[in-house]
Amino acid sequence: MKRAALLWLLLVCSSTLMFASAVAILEKAEIKKNELRLHFNKAYNKGKIHHFTLKHPHREVFDIPQARVKNRYVGQQLHSSHCHSIRVSQYKPNTVRIVLETGKGYSCMPYRPILSYKSYHIPLPPFKVKKKQTVKHQRVKPKVIVHKTSGPKKKAVHQHQHKPKAKLINTSKSYRRGSGELIVIDPGHGGHDTGAIGGGKREKDLVLQIAKRLERQLKKRGYRVYMTRRSDVFLKLPQRTKIADRKDAKVFISIHANSLPKGSRRNKVQGIETYFLQTTRDAKSQRIAARENKAVLKGAGSNLSKKVIVDAVLNGPKIIESNKLAIDVQRYMLGSLRKHYRGVRDMGVRSAPFWVLVGASRPSILIETGYISNPRERKRLFNSKYQERMAEGIAKGVQSYLNNRKKEIEF
Repeated sequence: MKRAALLWLLLVCSSTLMFASAVAILEKAEIKKNELRLHFNKAYNKGKIHHFTLKHPHREVFDIPQARVKNRYVGQQLHSSHCHSIRVSQYKPNTVRIVLETGKGYSCMPYRPILSYKSYHIPLPPFKVKKKQTVKHQRVKPKVIVHKTSGPKKKAVHQHQHKPKAKLINTSKSYRRGSGELIVIDPGHGGHDTGAIGGGKREKDLVLQIAKRLERQLKKRGYRVYMTRRSDVFLKLPQRTKIADRKDAKVFISIHANSLPKGSRRNKVQGIETYFLQTTRDAKSQRIAARENKAVLKGAGSNLSKKVIVDAVLNGPKIIESNKLAIDVQRYMLGSLRKHYRGVRDMGVRSAPFWVLVGASRPSILIETGYISNPRERKRLFNSKYQERMAEGIAKGVQSYLNNRKKEIEF
């Protein structure tokens, strides 16, 4: 009995210590590259962070459980022209609350950087906010104007001077036009490989339509574009993956559409997601990657092996940049569509071992534009206006990414 009681006591003590050690300390909060970056002393549970919005005025709120602010000075001097205010506080004994007062909504997609489990980045709005001004009422001193008269006396006339109205300054964010950087667009599938099929519609046709619209949107912004295919042809894997390197492209974008096999959820699941290359344990990402890889790996050659993808994953700079590109594209794509369509679901930015992203040694992403197996989303996907809004959002995301990278590295 004594031994059992002692064992129970040890278990209680160890569980208490584990709970206590689970608390992450927020050591620093800073504004960098239009993001609020939080730095903890240890890894935290990203999945338990509660993100919601409040209105009147619009605020983005983040509750981070099992976390504490290191001291009262952390996050107290944060200012940005993109927010009315940024507040960091110890909301509860073990919950840190972050509040961004933005005045109006935007597609806020926080993320944990690759290879950095101690940081949490919250993008600020792409637009600037007008400063809240308090108007002071001052008495205007009248100016005395003296008019000459025929008599010896002078008549004084009082006139109030009115200052001219100040011109309004446009504070909306303006992006620098592309200076001829090359973007490679890869419409997935083609030829004998139809891709997913839903309601008689084929993925290979859809992605080519969207790719051509994206090409026009990018060219309008000053970029050069190379399409891996412009017609209904099938390309082998080496043809797709090496084009970006051979053409010295800045970005490689592969466009696809998602689908579910026949079953109870086939007509229900919908949403947009953007992938970058990395191994993953997520079953859904593995399933989608396996489906997309199945056709493209045909005729790829015996030299292609798992070692290739491992080497690509270990190529840190490419993975980090691809993650940033995916975040920007997903954010702007959703923002563009949600302005005009309701119920556009955000399936997030994910990592998966897509073979088509292996060969290019530059930032590369794969966009799953929606579920062709979902009747409602399929109808939208084949609508020209919906495609145009999506292409516009992708182009804005690419533009945002390249402009931000110009500030960080030398192109």
